[in-house]
Amino acid sequence: MKIPLAKPDITNLERKAVLEVLKTPYLSLGPRLKEFEKKIAKFVGVKYAIATNSGTSALHLIIRAFGIKEGDEVITTPFSFISSANCILYEGAKPVFIDINEKTLNIDPNKIESKITKKTKAILAVDVFGHPADWDELSKIARKHKLFLIEDSAEALGAEYKGKKCGSFGDTAILSFYPNKQITTGEGGMVVTNNKKIADLCKSMVNQGRKTKGGKWLEHVRLGYNYRLDELSCALGISQLKRINEILKKRERVAKMYNERLGEFSEVEIPYVSPGVKMSWFVYVIRLSKKYSQRDRDKIIKAMAQSGIQCGTYFQPIHLQSFYRKKFGYKSGDFPICESVSQRTIALPFFNNLKEKEINYVVKNLRGIITKLK
Repeated sequence: MKIPLAKPDITNLERKAVLEVLKTPYLSLGPRLKEFEKKIAKFVGVKYAIATNSGTSALHLIIRAFGIKEGDEVITTPFSFISSANCILYEGAKPVFIDINEKTLNIDPNKIESKITKKTKAILAVDVFGHPADWDELSKIARKHKLFLIEDSAEALGAEYKGKKCGSFGDTAILSFYPNKQITTGEGGMVVTNNKKIADLCKSMVNQGRKTKGGKWLEHVRLGYNYRLDELSCALGISQLKRINEILKKRERVAKMYNERLGEFSEVEIPYVSPGVKMSWFVYVIRLSKKYSQRDRDKIIKAMAQSGIQCGTYFQPIHLQSFYRKKFGYKSGDFPICESVSQRTIALPFFNNLKEKEINYVVKNLRGIITKLK
């Protein structure tokens, strides 16, 4: 049996929608773009949405829209996909890392205030693996210190914190639609916000800095980028969004089956879900118990691959990536919780249509390999 780590869920609905675009004169900057933005904004519960060609681009636009620049600092997490820190470097600012909560794997609000300085301009928190960050505490800190609050919800479309959807917290947020996300546009992302000024700036910068209303053809009023999302991608996104409830239920079903089969296995820890939140399952990441090393983890992943099961490691600590070490002098031990978790994570195959027999095969092999390792 061959089981990949991830696989998109594309139906005839999506195929038909994409092919329909090819019958129109619009392959970019057309009606599907506006429709997709409008529907995402409504789903998340915000006033404005600006489509981009990636979640990374969306983060960059937000950093720039807030005027964050060289000499400024942004507080963020070292346990994330690297773009949540790189977007800060794009504008010459410095990411200031805060260690994570060992249960939720999100940034630990209790450790933030001690790292706030006169240079701090924003907090950028990530809803890691689809689990909402602690937005009440983060909002209190941001208000107290008059900081921008940015939500990286790239992994959490459909997740909820105290009844409110992720993507609607802070001053502005981003979503991502990479193929392993809850919905996909191939490549793609979205800025989502209730702030009209930020929305207008992002709308201009995503399209080479053009004037958003009343501008002449090829009139550019600020530095911008080619971060647009094309019509084919938007059509795919619209169709996927129509199925969002079905998709979220499918992913929850797969996670539940894993939980049932691994919950009593003492050698691993299944994903934690806090009270008062609704998880939107992006990946299914277990942690080996603390007696296991990173070397043990890597052996397990290699053995799983030999059985035809693709697994992954989520995430490598950002501060220990080679160019972050070189640029900032980070070393092992700087963020011990992040590092300890990272050394023991295993992402198991996870996608909408993963079958029960495939899950059973994954779990049987995982248990067997770990038992032999003991």
